[in-house]
Amino acid sequence: MDKSNFLNTITLITVFVMLLLAFFLLTVNTKNKLSNRFFASFLILTAFDLSSFFIDKYFEPNLIFEIFRMTASLLIMPIFYLYVKAVCHSDFRLKPKHLALIIPFAIANLVFIPRFYLATNIDSIYIYEHFKQMLEIRFFYILAELQYAFYIILVFIILKKYKEIYLENYTNANNSSYKWLFQMTVFFLIAHCIVFFKSIVRYTDYNIFLNSSNVIIGAIALIISCWFVLKALNNPGLFKGVDSNMLLVNEVVISTEKESFETPKLEEIVSQIELVKKYVLENESYLEPSLTIQELSQQVNIPVRDLSVLINHHMNQHFFDFINEYRIQKAMQILKNSSKSKLTILEILYEVGFNSKSSFNTAFKKYTNKTPTEFRNS
Repeated sequence: MDKSNFLNTITLITVFVMLLLAFFLLTVNTKNKLSNRFFASFLILTAFDLSSFFIDKYFEPNLIFEIFRMTASLLIMPIFYLYVKAVCHSDFRLKPKHLALIIPFAIANLVFIPRFYLATNIDSIYIYEHFKQMLEIRFFYILAELQYAFYIILVFIILKKYKEIYLENYTNANNSSYKWLFQMTVFFLIAHCIVFFKSIVRYTDYNIFLNSSNVIIGAIALIISCWFVLKALNNPGLFKGVDSNMLLVNEVVISTEKESFETPKLEEIVSQIELVKKYVLENESYLEPSLTIQELSQQVNIPVRDLSVLINHHMNQHFFDFINEYRIQKAMQILKNSSKSKLTILEILYEVGFNSKSSFNTAFKKYTNKTPTEFRNS
């Protein structure tokens, strides 16, 4: 099988897998309907874009269809951006302002109208012969790269802030949403770098590498699409967003300093810290695996904003680390207790409030420089 047929085969499989997963996302009964619809739209647009690898083999080339397919690729990153927002922010909703995201798509189509969409059959022949050299095509590639760079940076910024807010307000270390989105974004970045290399090669004398790069792109697309399916099967309840109105603690501190409220005195801060520590220790709030700062705020009767600043700023700890410290201390007591020597590490981690072995081992080693097993043996 030559490279062309191999590329056609893997691309057809990739498109089929993507469309099948998109159909599943659109029909599955779940509370994550908005994010699922965005992801399904992203998969459909990506499959449509990948169809350029094989569609000419089965259908007569059509200039209007090819140009529309090209410009439709400008909707992929805006949809991906909306998908990331919908996953990261549980209260995300579409608003009229989001129509601005289709501006590059609209501009590109307007640019292509005079010489491409309105081209005659004779004009089409000339366009196909000089396709790479035409100003509209070069403008499109520049616009596409600028748009991609803008959105990929924006997505990484959103993920960074999401992770920080999650650490400051939640105790569940198994933050699968962040890992999934970060891994997916990195994979897309790697794939796009290869696509960018292919676009550069198109305008050089090294066209011999063009088919090889196409095969690599097709193989990566197939691997990523299969990874999507495996993730969907293994993690049906994958996503948990945070409230988009939540601020990072440093933002809260800055906004508080600008307001007319008095900054709490040192004695008051120390008193509140002692109150919170005493409450968490005596009532063992840390044993609740999904404890959030909002729930603890209600228990100690301190406003969420003040409690967040108290722990994350004055105590210089993430809420995540603050609670896990109590869990680890509880685990250490159990491991030292000879009467509980028959308890397995898995049983202990569930008993002290963790819900995954990896997060327990990581936190335990952070505080003791030993694994739970090493600590028990010593």
